[in-house]
Amino acid sequence: MLAFFTPDDKIDVPATQRHAARLLTAGIAGLVIHGSNGEATHLSRRERRTIIEAVADIVRNEADSHAVPIIAGCGASSLRETLELCQDAKESGATHCLVLPPGYYAGILSKDAIVTFFHDVADHSPIPVLVYNFPAAANGVDLDSDTLLRIMAHPRVVGVKLTCGNTGKLARVVAGAPKVRGGHDDFFVAGGSADFYLQGLIAGAHGTIAGFANLAPRACVGIGKVFEQGLLHEARALQHEVAGADWLAIRYGFVGVKAAMPMFHSEEPESITKPRLPFTPLAKDGKEFNEIRDGMASVLKMEIALRKVAPDSVHQ
Repeated sequence: MLAFFTPDDKIDVPATQRHAARLLTAGIAGLVIHGSNGEATHLSRRERRTIIEAVADIVRNEADSHAVPIIAGCGASSLRETLELCQDAKESGATHCLVLPPGYYAGILSKDAIVTFFHDVADHSPIPVLVYNFPAAANGVDLDSDTLLRIMAHPRVVGVKLTCGNTGKLARVVAGAPKVRGGHDDFFVAGGSADFYLQGLIAGAHGTIAGFANLAPRACVGIGKVFEQGLLHEARALQHEVAGADWLAIRYGFVGVKAAMPMFHSEEPESITKPRLPFTPLAKDGKEFNEIRDGMASVLKMEIALRKVAPDSVHQ
């Protein structure tokens, strides 16, 4: 989920709750907070708690809270701070934590130290742990499948988000999970963007955690639904459309996703596009905005059509 700010740079709780409700209505199976699109590094501990509390309130009131996980990013450079964030997340209503490898000192960080770090987090976190493999957000640390399988042997490490985009690694993790978890098929494997959702499903992934779903949740959910129906040709066509638009979201990051919010969610004011400094909203007459508008137009039409085909119904 994106993070939203008021004109005076405070957390916009009403916008946060509107967006959480909108995603649940579209059929999103879980909500991920404080990831890269959520500007986690721009938030104080108190602000992180405020956002989780706001989202948890919506989940309690508008969905079956037992069926909708709330996954909070809790990555930090030290074990101590990571565990503090995990505790905050639990107290605020999150059900799981999403943890990056500590990358600040990547040049002297061994694989053994990374495995120990995740096992220590899992030992002491009050909520189950998902590993977040995103080299661009961890100073280039890219966990290979062998290292991931070692981490996954801990019973309280329950999932992984592979924003690295390596579908070969994804397939190895899916295949290896039961072997390192006592024969149990209880490990959640997700890609980290919408542009390879179908490829992940074919390899055995259970879903994707995608920033582009902030804009086109029904199109993203649709890929999984069509695939489950065995309609591979249709799923491929939908994936092609989503991948093209998602590339713009990837290129321009959360600033680009925010710029597109009023296009996809016309009920939202322009203020919804505000990122935190040092980032600024894209100029409406600029090259970047025009590229996003034109490049996402096809998926926008598709998303609007899907709203008509599948009337709003809260995820149950």
